[in-house]
Amino acid sequence: MTQTSPPGWHPDPGYSGIGPAQERWWDGSRWTEHLRIPPATVRRRRIRTGAGIAAGVVLLAAVGGGAYMLGGGSGDRNGTSAADAPSPRPDRQGAPGGGGQDGGGGQEPGQEMPPVEEGYATDLASGISIPVPDGWKGSSGPVGAGVTTGEYACPGDEAQKCVRGGVFSAPAQALKIPQTTAKAAAEADIEANAEESYGEKIYGGITSHEQLKSEAVTVAGQKGYVVRWKVVTKEGDDGYVESLAFPSPRIKGMLVVVRSGFDINAKAPKLSVLDEITEGIKATAGTGTGKTA
Repeated sequence: MTQTSPPGWHPDPGYSGIGPAQERWWDGSRWTEHLRIPPATVRRRRIRTGAGIAAGVVLLAAVGGGAYMLGGGSGDRNGTSAADAPSPRPDRQGAPGGGGQDGGGGQEPGQEMPPVEEGYATDLASGISIPVPDGWKGSSGPVGAGVTTGEYACPGDEAQKCVRGGVFSAPAQALKIPQTTAKAAAEADIEANAEESYGEKIYGGITSHEQLKSEAVTVAGQKGYVVRWKVVTKEGDDGYVESLAFPSPRIKGMLVVVRSGFDINAKAPKLSVLDEITEGIKATAGTGTGKTA
């Protein structure tokens, strides 16, 4: 780049040719440490929902409370992404998502990583941010976000990683949920959520369940619906699973689904923490609303 080139994302001059090509942020005078996978590449990636909800390109798939993670998600309370996800947008004037150049409003959801907000994991596609409790890890993504705590070896396959508690979001469309109302979507999703969260592969399957909650709620200022089950498994801990659905506060016409799960174990977070997290979900920072594709 020349000294007169404007700030923006450009092909990384240090790309080795191994793995997906990346872009590096040019600040107008030098290359910075900020990297991202090009938006076109991100959109081609298949959203992994495996057992629970994937946090988009963060490749974090939850299995409810046990949260079987298909692709090692890592991060901290600032909502940092997993290692193979593109870096968050630089928090500086003129950087994408900051005012001005290369990335302001008008970008479609999922084109690039959301800005990191202290204490929140951001799901850019859904237009929401999930609070990250103290001691939890948060993962933000162009499509999906999640918060987890208490990693341990899965009971049915110790080579895999599970967590004691997890809350994950994604657009209903990404989870292939056809229902168009919050109530119908939550009621339709809870069984799949439970099976994927405490299913046969990791927990030996579910022997029974008890419905604890099925009611209307308000989340991020939107009228939604939540269904919560207590499930009994053949192996390992029993657990709580919850499916919450509500209209996106930012993206017109989009339903958001939040899947949650907590182990029933002294080492797991209390169920009240789940309520605190869902009550703290808010619209992403910014103005205006987007449109679904």
